[in-house]
Amino acid sequence: MAGTMHLAQLNVGRLRYPSDDPRVADFMNNLERVNAIAERSPGFVWRLKDDTGNATSIRPFADPTVLINLGVWENAESLERFVWQTVHKRFYNRKGEWFQSHSEPYFVMWPVAVGHIPSLEEAGERLEHLRAHGSTDYAFGWEHLPHINLWRTERCA
Repeated sequence: MAGTMHLAQLNVGRLRYPSDDPRVADFMNNLERVNAIAERSPGFVWRLKDDTGNATSIRPFADPTVLINLGVWENAESLERFVWQTVHKRFYNRKGEWFQSHSEPYFVMWPVAVGHIPSLEEAGERLEHLRAHGSTDYAFGWEHLPHINLWRTERCA
């Protein structure tokens, strides 16, 4: 993807409790910190956010407990380093405390032209494509990128 292409990603999570519930406070109270680390990370390009600086009030799905993260990175290696080699990993490893488990894919990546900012509709369509067809060049997960390995070795069991 070097040169003319970047990497878009969408992550979807269904909260176990309302966002103002004390049981999700540690997650909610650290969003600004983790987002700031993302924005300072090498290879970061863009992320969806509202006036508060995060995307928690953006609810593209009918279910109000669904939170999203939509962003663009220069490449998969940059995203990989942020996810698995920053404080983000500590929060990722605790996701089961705050989010319901998924029976279908909840994270998708796809190539975008440099300068393109994906819409929520585009992101949702890519996720649905991944769910319907599995990883393809059009919409994929980490397993579609054989040169990316931290997701295999660094994620929680």
